[in-house]
Amino acid sequence: MQDLPSPDASRVTKQLPNQRWQISPVQTELVHQLSQATGLSPLLAQVLINRGIETPEQAKVYLNPESELMPPPMDEFPDLAISVDMLTEAIAEQTKIAICGDYDADGMTSTALLLRALRWFDADVDYAIPSRMKDGYGINRRIVEEFAAEGVGLILTVDNGISAHEAIATAVELGITIIITDHHDLPPELPEADAILNPKLLPESSPYRGVAGVGVAYILAVSLAQDLGKLQGLTAQLLELFTLGTIADLASLTGINRRWLKRGLRQLPQSQLTGVQALIQMAGVQENQKALKPEDIGFKLGPRINAIGRISDPQIVIELLTTTDQGVALERAMQCEQINQQRQQICAQIEQEAIAYIEESQLPWQEERVLVVVQPDWHHGVIGIVASRLVERYGVPVFIGTYEGEEQEDIRGSARGIPEFNVFEALLSCEDLLGKFGGHKAAGGFSLPTENLTVFQKTLSNFAHECLQPEHLKPLVVIDTQIDLEQINRQFYQQIDLLHPCGIGNPDPVFWTPNVRVVEQRIVGNGHLKLTISQDNQSVRIQGIAWRWGEYFPLPKLVDIAYKLRENTFNGSTNIELEIIGIRLPESPPSANSSQKTSEFYYNQRRYTCSLVDSLNELRIRNPQGKVLAIQKGQRTGLLGVKREDAKKVDVTKPPYYQLIKAATKALQLK
Repeated sequence: MQDLPSPDASRVTKQLPNQRWQISPVQTELVHQLSQATGLSPLLAQVLINRGIETPEQAKVYLNPESELMPPPMDEFPDLAISVDMLTEAIAEQTKIAICGDYDADGMTSTALLLRALRWFDADVDYAIPSRMKDGYGINRRIVEEFAAEGVGLILTVDNGISAHEAIATAVELGITIIITDHHDLPPELPEADAILNPKLLPESSPYRGVAGVGVAYILAVSLAQDLGKLQGLTAQLLELFTLGTIADLASLTGINRRWLKRGLRQLPQSQLTGVQALIQMAGVQENQKALKPEDIGFKLGPRINAIGRISDPQIVIELLTTTDQGVALERAMQCEQINQQRQQICAQIEQEAIAYIEESQLPWQEERVLVVVQPDWHHGVIGIVASRLVERYGVPVFIGTYEGEEQEDIRGSARGIPEFNVFEALLSCEDLLGKFGGHKAAGGFSLPTENLTVFQKTLSNFAHECLQPEHLKPLVVIDTQIDLEQINRQFYQQIDLLHPCGIGNPDPVFWTPNVRVVEQRIVGNGHLKLTISQDNQSVRIQGIAWRWGEYFPLPKLVDIAYKLRENTFNGSTNIELEIIGIRLPESPPSANSSQKTSEFYYNQRRYTCSLVDSLNELRIRNPQGKVLAIQKGQRTGLLGVKREDAKKVDVTKPPYYQLIKAATKALQLK
């Protein structure tokens, strides 16, 4: 990684990202209460408040999900008991059972989970996964008819089926029992299956409401194991697959998901599954961790699983996740690695082509409030990933597709949304124009005749105008609280660990620091920005990475930044660095920075410096030895020490602290 030469004056640099920042207001009194009750840093107490956690009781459950009493799944899912009965009977009578899965990580882990469970129960079981290229998403009539020809008596769908009216009707006509397990949004009418397990049928308040397809499969398998008295030795295996599939599918990490994932992430480094061991080894995930992080799955294990379903044969993953043979596991893990590298190359090429097309065609995406991009010869297995990247870049919902058929008579595509836009409802508004479609609020898939494209674009634009205002058309950066770089240390990072697992529904804490100096910057890897950052009046320098932001090089020397914290291990050394997700020009220069007033004063012939951090409502007084007294407005106690984590609490109403505070306040007022 060589430093790039300084750019000359003729170089044209793209402007900074056109973002909107949403900074949460500081709630000083509530922060103090939660910090006292939990022992968390006030900064992280503010993060909890931003997540809707405002009482010590709520904080206890959040930090220790196992402490909450959960209702049994049987009490929540109306068709769970009958599903268990039907499966118990099929196993006892050796009725042939067939699982119909899906080709994404959720669908493949769900399929592997139920295969493992049903084989554990000595069931006669097989599976099929629709071809992404030939069939598209979900169970279809052909698959049902093939199952019937093979003598299947019971079909289990996983991660699909809730909208498959024709296929389900075919199964009923052929006398096959069918149980739908799915988590996608409900159509206006439900199929006539023998049983339906879908968390969207549950009340919003249910802790099971947010489970993914693999979560429904896990609940069914564990409930069946309990009924058969064969739970011992099985739960741990299934929990690992639940953990992989839930995080890879970007399910909400709240409710029962949070409880089970906290357990599963601790278990994965010592995985009981041969295939998962091989995948962890191949992906370069640290095996000596106490627990995996969600990002280990989201950015390392999950993409290697998903890549197979996108551009190859899902059977590779099913074998990987069900085999007990180390040789087979290693071979399948190597295939996942190679195919994921191919997927990355295809994604990069399509993304470049899409951006070039959008810029050269001058598509009026801001005026339309939605971006529809359709081009020939794109691999529809990866266009969903490209859609996500275009959303990051342009800040509007993206519907991206590619032509199919010899005469390009059809279009097949993927969609990704923004917080204020519901993708599934948008597709519903175009129902009469589409062939097949499905999805949820954030993402979806669709197909349509090419002749309907113009009307499709217009209908989507009309829908977007109903729910999006012009100010929504910038990528949103949601920020928890302001922080100084000197507050970032190992102990603070370890406290952030208590908030995990983080992801959808429970995002990683996002901090911001104003007026930082970009000391060094260079482009590394595939167009990433590597930075060294410092803050005025502090000796701290910290590394940062801004993924895929090479186009913004070189950055101005003085900026505001928003970021997450991450560990970076290199050559056996682990450091905390910034993962920068937001950047903007300072709203005010340091000398006029209203967020932190600074001054100096003398007390008892000793010189002190002081600052008032408005965003934290905190006064800080530093003595010549470097000790800092930090007091939040309205509080009788403050913190005194060189480092915040080692500081002791002091009563600031007593001498000499009271006099110091008066002198500091006067100095700041004069300033």
